[in-house]
Amino acid sequence: MSTHRYHQHFTVSWDQLHRDVRELCHRLIERDFKGIIAITRGGLIPAALIARELDVRLIDTVCIKSYDHMDQGGLEVMKGVDHEGEGWLLVDDLVDTGRTAKAVREMLPKAHFVTIYAKPEGKPLVDQYLTEVAQDCWIQFPWDMGVAYVEPLVDQAKR
Repeated sequence: MSTHRYHQHFTVSWDQLHRDVRELCHRLIERDFKGIIAITRGGLIPAALIARELDVRLIDTVCIKSYDHMDQGGLEVMKGVDHEGEGWLLVDDLVDTGRTAKAVREMLPKAHFVTIYAKPEGKPLVDQYLTEVAQDCWIQFPWDMGVAYVEPLVDQAKR
């Protein structure tokens, strides 16, 4: 898969991410979890926010690499866990094609799997998600973005 499959971009600000995570937490608040497992790297920040909102103190990680910027390659499991996920909340920022989700589902078949954003190909693999995004949309997460000066239009026009 390459960058050519993305025809849209969706930029998520820190504020929007926090609002979205809190909305997802409203849907999870009645459940009691032993702990949270974050899928790194994208699931780390949402997992930390969820842990705060649900007062969950035990956090672990599953470390899988599948992307090099916008190009999806092979899956490399760098760290797993030694249980099936019973009573655990599994968190990622996004389910895209479902390749990572399938691998994690095999590792943790009993975990409750949530993502903030879901694309059509991957959404059947998660138990809950907040926002559906088009398959051809690249999501710009705030941890991948920086603030930069933008020259005013009038100054650009003077050149």
